[in-house]
Amino acid sequence: MLGKALYPANHESTTMSAAPPPAPPILNTSLSLTRTLTDFLTVTLHTLLSIRSLYPPSSFLTTRAYNLPVQQSRHPAVCTWINTSISHLTPLLLTSSISLITFVIFSASGQVLERYIFDISRFPVVGEKEKWTEFEEGRGIVDVEEQLRATIKKLQIAGERLKKLPQDCTFTFVVEMREGSEAPIGHPMPWVASEPGLQQQTEGNGKGKERERNTSVGVDRGGVKSTPVRLVEAGDFVLEAWIEEGKAKFELVDEDEDDEG
Repeated sequence: MLGKALYPANHESTTMSAAPPPAPPILNTSLSLTRTLTDFLTVTLHTLLSIRSLYPPSSFLTTRAYNLPVQQSRHPAVCTWINTSISHLTPLLLTSSISLITFVIFSASGQVLERYIFDISRFPVVGEKEKWTEFEEGRGIVDVEEQLRATIKKLQIAGERLKKLPQDCTFTFVVEMREGSEAPIGHPMPWVASEPGLQQQTEGNGKGKERERNTSVGVDRGGVKSTPVRLVEAGDFVLEAWIEEGKAKFELVDEDEDDEG
């Protein structure tokens, strides 16, 4: 038996124009930029763990983000690690303390194999107390999400084209502080200094215009092969992503090929 259509008590038979849909959110505060970025990074971390086969395919399920099929880990410990990393990252973003965010994959012996870099140095510098202060010009979330969807898709394609990683790889999440920003402190300590090979240090001598700056770059930065992913530009939301493959990765591949030969 077919159900009977019901109408509101004040329904009229005459055609009435539907109410306009609500306007999409606007990225016009530091807080809105941070939330959009952390949502993107959460999806990205799950995606990288999947496409680089750091866990077996059976430990992932297919879901959707940015109207795109993506993989999400269903391992409780992995999900906890991702969520905890993002929660520790958020306060640093709200104080505009970070310039680079990097996902690093190591070999079993601790050699840097791959770095997935997200440059946010062009984000506006805003104090934590001003996180609700509106920018002069906002940008609709739809525009940003379209570009982030394209970034995730490009990461998926680029990651799947990379050479297979060796067994027993490990990974971590690295942030690089803006010049002049104070390192996070607290107990328990949420962040620790990264390996020297991943560091970049700038020292200055002298004063004023005559001040000389010397920058030392760690041996694991830059890699021997770089793959651009995408530049996202949407108002104040500016993010550049690329992949670096380290020298150790190709040395390990050559060793494996020699063993097979």
